[in-house]
Amino acid sequence: MQLALTILMDGLIYASWLFVVALGLTLIFGVLKILNIAHGSLYAVGAYMAANAVTFFAAWGFGGWYALLAMLLAAAVTALLLGPLLERGLLRLFYGRDEVILLLVTYALFLILEDAVKLIWGVNPYYVTEPYQLFGNVAFESMFYVGYDFALIGLAIVCGLIVWFGLNRTVFGKIVLAVIFNREMSASMGVNVDRVHLAAFTVGVFLAAIGGAFTAPMISVQPGISVSVIIVSFAVIIIGGLGSIEGAAIGAVVVGLARAAAVHLFPEAELFSIYLVMAAVLVFRPEGLFQRAAARKI
Repeated sequence: MQLALTILMDGLIYASWLFVVALGLTLIFGVLKILNIAHGSLYAVGAYMAANAVTFFAAWGFGGWYALLAMLLAAAVTALLLGPLLERGLLRLFYGRDEVILLLVTYALFLILEDAVKLIWGVNPYYVTEPYQLFGNVAFESMFYVGYDFALIGLAIVCGLIVWFGLNRTVFGKIVLAVIFNREMSASMGVNVDRVHLAAFTVGVFLAAIGGAFTAPMISVQPGISVSVIIVSFAVIIIGGLGSIEGAAIGAVVVGLARAAAVHLFPEAELFSIYLVMAAVLVFRPEGLFQRAAARKI
């Protein structure tokens, strides 16, 4: 019983930050129809920016709980700087092209950002341990967890609810949904589709950056962290269904539980377990668990 609880809690903790990153990835795909391979690099930039921000705040005497504010501001700055720059300066030039071309463009962007990260921050790891100690330890049954891990679960829930509410209960969200289903008709009705693309991409960048910022205290921030993140994030949205918020949540939980079970029961198959689950979903439901119904063309 204790082993099952351990797997459950470890899976949910891993799924929490992964859901935030995958949520940004699936939002960008839903609106812009782009599988953004560079999403992992944006996660890494958010982690590096958070590491610098926490250090900067501490140097000015704003430690403790201000570290959380520093990480949030780092993610916001990353989104406001890179979101408009990448969408308006690069991706907009390739809208309407073949999906393979857009995929190659984001892959090239991924390589560029990887080298840019090394040029700016170097190759030595960064450690941000102070925020990880803010919430103390939490007793759960006979086990003890770091309270920061549960705070990440809360962060994932808040991000998911805000995005869902923004899309389904606000005027701008209705406009975004209209663009998702039919951008040509939306443009003919006076919707500024370019502005919707920019806003959606910037929010997606923010979600990637906030995922990196708030996982920075849990990991060693160093070159290469973007590769594993983007691979697992793709697994999440493929399992859940491209463009689905609910699918991203379920996919993150499935991936988190599969990884946790493998770590505790068969550590050698940690990554293989994720790919096995993804392959099983693709065999029985190629469109994913929560793929939106598409209009049938006659």
